[in-house]
Amino acid sequence: MSLAFPQLLAYVVQVPGNPAVGWVAHFAAGTLVLGPLFAILCPRLPTDTPETKGILFAVAAFVVMGLTVAPAAGVGMFFMRAGFGTLAWMIVSHAVFGIVLGNVYARLVAREKRLGSMVGAAPAH
Repeated sequence: MSLAFPQLLAYVVQVPGNPAVGWVAHFAAGTLVLGPLFAILCPRLPTDTPETKGILFAVAAFVVMGLTVAPAAGVGMFFMRAGFGTLAWMIVSHAVFGIVLGNVYARLVAREKRLGSMVGAAPAH
């Protein structure tokens, strides 16, 4: 069994023939849930750089997903019914997401410190 993650999410939300729904769910989870959650947790994570904090956060998100979404989609815990390649790809792609997330967060915080509080500007954290 081999499914792209948006197809898997479309299946989970019970619209299996529409991968666009999966893409929307994937985008919403990444931006509306994981982004703000990272902003809250980043200062408390036990590593030194924003990128390593992002990796730790993203791999933890993968573990939660592997224990919840994957079994709900019928591909077993940590996507093991989809094969080891899927597991490896999911871990690597989450680590890359974490690096980008940590780097972008650090840049937003640095910009906020540099510019100060601007009228009408949303804070980075």
